[in-house]
Amino acid sequence: MNSAKSYIKQHKDRFISELIDLLKIPSISADSAYEKDVRAMAEKVKSSLEEAGCDLVEICETPGYPIVYGEKLVDPKLPTILVYGHYDVQPPDPLDLWHSPPFDPVIKKTELHPDGAIFARGSCDDKGQMYMHVKALEYMTRTSQLPCNVKFMIEGEEEVGSESLGWFVARNQEKLANDVILISDTGMIANDIPSITTGLRGLSYVEVEVTGPNRDLHSGLYGGAVANPINVLTKMIASLHDENNHITIPGFYDDVEELTAEERAKMAEAPFNKEAYKQALDIEDVYGEKGYTTNERNSIRPTLDVNGIWGGYTGEGAKTVIASKAYAKISMRLVPNQNWEEITQLFKNHFESIAPKGVKVKVKPHHGGQAYVTPIDSLGYRAAEKAYEVTFGKTPIPQRSGGSIPIVALFEKELKSKTILMGFGLDSDAIHSPNEHFGVWNYLKGIETIPQFYHYFTQMSE
Repeated sequence: MNSAKSYIKQHKDRFISELIDLLKIPSISADSAYEKDVRAMAEKVKSSLEEAGCDLVEICETPGYPIVYGEKLVDPKLPTILVYGHYDVQPPDPLDLWHSPPFDPVIKKTELHPDGAIFARGSCDDKGQMYMHVKALEYMTRTSQLPCNVKFMIEGEEEVGSESLGWFVARNQEKLANDVILISDTGMIANDIPSITTGLRGLSYVEVEVTGPNRDLHSGLYGGAVANPINVLTKMIASLHDENNHITIPGFYDDVEELTAEERAKMAEAPFNKEAYKQALDIEDVYGEKGYTTNERNSIRPTLDVNGIWGGYTGEGAKTVIASKAYAKISMRLVPNQNWEEITQLFKNHFESIAPKGVKVKVKPHHGGQAYVTPIDSLGYRAAEKAYEVTFGKTPIPQRSGGSIPIVALFEKELKSKTILMGFGLDSDAIHSPNEHFGVWNYLKGIETIPQFYHYFTQMSE
């Protein structure tokens, strides 16, 4: 394994160039206008896995976008690692906030990435991190150092809820059989403070529609006499939190896991600079549920946030109108023991109940998933820990993430496997935001570290 650094150094420019080619493809799964691009991306992943050394690669059709399956089977007696990733990306909007075109990748140096970072949609989430695994496989196969069996399952619907993935997993359990699942779709604390994600929040995502009059009305002739759906919607949304930023939906907290004082104290050992955090976001102060720290609010506590709100006239100039309809998209991040389907129903019941008589309300569930916590005493975690110790020179910190990867709980239920989350991005990499980027150093460090995981997992499995 000592030759990894030299191999990466020798092929560094090609590794970066290949990733840039992937990032040029606008594989936006949320917008049907990009269907050809999403499918083109699947073909690109297929050819990349073949070139990296997989003996079998298939594009598996689903009710939605295809899943790319690949495998390199060395010996049935050896452990099997299943690598999951996704090739679809978030929409790049708002485009005017990007400093460079989202699908025209550029490399620029930043304070946190002095070796340069690749700026493009999908660079960190998840094309860059997914492609680390492809290049790690290439290194291991071309240097005859692959110590175990490897399978790949790369999907194209992660950013829209992974609906077809459950369908695929249920029908291919034998094909996907494994000893551990490896995912790089998370981050770490800092480049000099490696960490392994041990927990993910669940998710409930809904869209709401408030309808008032049967058409848009003149705000002078009807203002004050007819319920304004936009005004009503904003009041309804505001009522979902109390003065302590506690969510007011009845029953919302009934199943919330409460960590002990000892567990919270252990979490507090993770490095966190509040002033640097505020400065990085250009905010005067942090904000959130009373009684919890910033790191607790964004990891072990449930949340409710408006992700988009619209209605009425939003074009240039003025148009005095009371809109017939108003809309909002709302996501709730959930913690262990909260069932996302139950929470969605609680939200629906409550939101409909607080609507005044002058409007009608519809709640449309989109997608969701369960929270997940992985034990730090598992063989997979210990192998990951050793891998980081080799390449970073220090023991990684276990850390819960505020993000959601709903399919992780699905994998454990259907495939009976634990998942190890080895992410190499940083919180500052602006995933889902304009100017998303991924450090060149982080990309190459991932390629260097992943083979170490393979080595130690196989060794510990003997």
